[in-house]
Amino acid sequence: MAIATLGTVVLDCPDPVALGLFYAGLLGGHIEVEADDWVSLSGVPGTPLAFQAAPGFVPPKWPAADASQQFHLDLTVDDLDAAEKGALALGAKPLDAGDRDRSWRVYADPAGHPFCLCAD
Repeated sequence: MAIATLGTVVLDCPDPVALGLFYAGLLGGHIEVEADDWVSLSGVPGTPLAFQAAPGFVPPKWPAADASQQFHLDLTVDDLDAAEKGALALGAKPLDAGDRDRSWRVYADPAGHPFCLCAD
């Protein structure tokens, strides 16, 4: 028997509204400002996503031999090329150009969190 269920994935960041707008553009839905330091994303199926202000936030390094990235989001897309174009237009930065024939590509959101676009 499970002890808990996954309620919300929360990303620490320097600007919750800006990061909420990025992910709203990427995933759909809209942001709800709940406090000066907290924004949640609504209208997106799946596990809720929220953004919390973190003073002194330092983005993870990817890849880094001397540090763990902690976690990343895998986002499923129908068309990698179209999704990449949209993500870059929203402010994502490519982290791994890699093999263009593989089924996933790695980016950083505007706060520096790594995420992958993965072909469905």
